[in-house]
Amino acid sequence: MSTTSDMIRGHTDTIILAALSRGDNYGYKINRMIYDMTKTSGRYELKEATLYTAFKRLEESGCICSYWGDEDVGARRRYYTITNHGKETYNRLVGEWDQTRSIIDRLVR
Repeated sequence: MSTTSDMIRGHTDTIILAALSRGDNYGYKINRMIYDMTKTSGRYELKEATLYTAFKRLEESGCICSYWGDEDVGARRRYYTITNHGKETYNRLVGEWDQTRSIIDRLVR
């Protein structure tokens, strides 16, 4: 059984903000963390284009900020950090998710 992207797509911002609430990180590592946390074994993968579009949207809305890391080895990485506005947004989105999940549970069970 596969997890459809449509079921998760509307929650991409919430998922990214949740990952960043655990600490600053860069795109690939965030994407890998999401994959590993869901233990989806390929059933769900956040596409790179979706991830970076969400980063841009979240940065433009003031939910996250980015900065360049100072890696000594390899390519420079752009790191993302959650802002206070982002934390407030995350808490609001989680509340909305809880309400939505409750409604859907009642409707389908």
